[in-house]
Amino acid sequence: MTPDSLAALVPDGALLALPPDNSLAPCAFARALVRRGVRGLRLLGVPVSGYATDLLIGAGCVAQVQTSAVTLGEAGLAPRFAAAVADGTLEVLDATCPAIHTMLQAAEKGVPYMPLRGLLGSDVLAHRPDWRVAQNPFSDVPDLVVLLPALSPDIAAFHAVMADAHGNVWVGRRRELATLAHAARRVLVTVERMVPGNMLYDERLAAGVISGTYIDTVAVAQHGAWPIALLDEYPADAGHMQEYARAARTMAGFRAYLDHHVLPAAAA
Repeated sequence: MTPDSLAALVPDGALLALPPDNSLAPCAFARALVRRGVRGLRLLGVPVSGYATDLLIGAGCVAQVQTSAVTLGEAGLAPRFAAAVADGTLEVLDATCPAIHTMLQAAEKGVPYMPLRGLLGSDVLAHRPDWRVAQNPFSDVPDLVVLLPALSPDIAAFHAVMADAHGNVWVGRRRELATLAHAARRVLVTVERMVPGNMLYDERLAAGVISGTYIDTVAVAQHGAWPIALLDEYPADAGHMQEYARAARTMAGFRAYLDHHVLPAAAA
């Protein structure tokens, strides 16, 4: 498998969950989705969104984003996201980091909802009719909680350091990706390399492994997180991120970026 063959598995309109730039971002996969010409994606930032999301929005692949933020970090504002919001061409479901994790945890546990307190009184709650306020049934005094529905993405995607022939994937300390994998209907992963053996039998690695039971397909993509950092494998390419941020301020600059860094003509 390659990133492009993984991208072919993503249907138009899918609810696609992506981790943030500090947690195994699948950037090669996102570029493959642009080449595939996918449309109408509903992106879920887990819990925030970054370069991959901005790239997909700029390429016209996205109809909706649910996230608690979209940012390029030190490179500044996510320019294509900001332009799409200003133009009214993108639906945004505002959320918070704890809310997104809680909805995924509900799906992971197989329950219809989970409670969360921190949203009470917030403007976010006022604009989320799918989130409900209810009385705590275990309290004899007024005690409101917010009930968040379980959220099961159609597809979750991330880039990891390594996988083995059993489909096990090592994510190190990024255990939030295990919750995401448990909650999603399908999980597509790119990795730097394949390794021999079974990592679940290695006491040094097993704690950082997501079982192949939850992984649908793995593809090798060396430097598949670039220009984002990947754990201790390689650092972020800060110069490239600045280049992208400058180019993507205009649609013409963004198209030139796609031609040079993403589309098949550039790769050839």
